[in-house]
Order: sequence, then structure tokens, then C-alpha cells
Amino acid sequence: MPGVRISRRRLLKAAGVALGVFGVTRPPALATPAEIKVPENLPVDRFDFETTGVEGWTTVAGQWVVEEMAGAPSGRHVLVQRALTNPFNVIVAPPGPYTDVDVSMKFKPISGREDASGGIVFRFTDGKYYVVRANALEGNFRLYYYDRGRRELASTRVTAPALGQWHTVRVVALGDHMQAWLNSTLLLDHRDSRFRFGRVGLWTKADSITAFDDLVIRGAAVGG
Repeated sequence: MPGVRISRRRLLKAAGVALGVFGVTRPPALATPAEIKVPENLPVDRFDFETTGVEGWTTVAGQWVVEEMAGAPSGRHVLVQRALTNPFNVIVAPPGPYTDVDVSMKFKPISGREDASGGIVFRFTDGKYYVVRANALEGNFRLYYYDRGRRELASTRVTAPALGQWHTVRVVALGDHMQAWLNSTLLLDHRDSRFRFGRVGLWTKADSITAFDDLVIRGAAVGG
């Protein structure tokens, strides 16, 4: 009897029908979580490094300098982290502390052989904090907490943000609920209650030379 060829598409369709007959169905696609929001009437602080440097900021680790840079998102000046030997580099902005907060910033990973990253620190108190970061050398986007050591809380696969280009990171923290965006796409949704308030800052790791601009903070001040 001559052989009968059946296309792969028809086989898959037939298999799907058979699974339905026996009560086996595919799980529904996961829904995109609803975006959390802080109140629109909260005060906003903006830092574009055009008229002021980092006076009043707290350098925890790193070499943070305001430099002129062609192609800066706002004006001509940006904040650059140039230290190469620290495990983590952190600088904390003057406002705050905050409870609920919505923070965004732009970063450009310039170079780094071990790491080429940029991140937002939030709820920074006594050296403890959360950080959400993107890394140009890795295809992931991650949320950590730091308390005398870094621990991962959430991660997702992404196309690694390109070296030498500007990217946007945003995080919203409302109570114990945290969401994070990379280049306007909501990618992380997580709950953690260990740190409830603190200041906001910027972050890199190891030998990452990274530029930052357009830090925007909308937050509920502690006791406000």
C-alpha cells in the first residue's frame, strides 16, 4: 500500500483535537500584571546634572563625576561612574527618605569586561537597599536586595541592552509590591517586605563605566 504523507501542521492539529477529547487542554497564557501606581499628586524631584552636580549626594562607593557628553538625553552633562575595582558602586540622591516611590532614569553602559550595568537603588537605609539593574553583558533584568551581601529576588530573560546606547529603567514600589520596567516594558513583578522606606540612588557593579541622566523621583516622604 502506498505511503501517505501527513504534514507536521496537520499532525499537530490532530494531536490538539485528541488532547481536547480526553480533557487535556493547554494552560492559559499568563496575564500581564496590572501596573501599580503611586499618587499623581506626590512631589517630584528631577536630576539632569545640567545646573548642579552631586553636591548633597552621598557616595557610598565609586568614583562619580559629572561630565560633558555628546548625545546626552538632556542638555550636555551626565553623571558617570568610573571606579573599576569595587564590588558595587552606589551613590544616593539627597531627597527622601520615601516609602512608596516611582523612580526612572536613563543609563548608557560605556564599557566593562566583568560587568557593564546600570541600576536604580531604592529604600536605601543604613547601607541596606533594593536594586533593579540591567546588564549589557548578560541577557537578564534583575531585582536584588542588599544587606551585607546581594541576594536575587526576581529575574527575567531579555535582550541585553546594547553598549554605547541609552536605555531607560523604571521601578515602582508600593508597600511590599515592586514592579520594574526596561525600555518601557514591564518585566518584573514581585513582593518583598524586608525594607519599607529609604532614599533613592544609582548603582553599577565592578568595572562597569556607566553614564546616567534624567533621574526622576516621585515619592511619598516618610512622615509626610
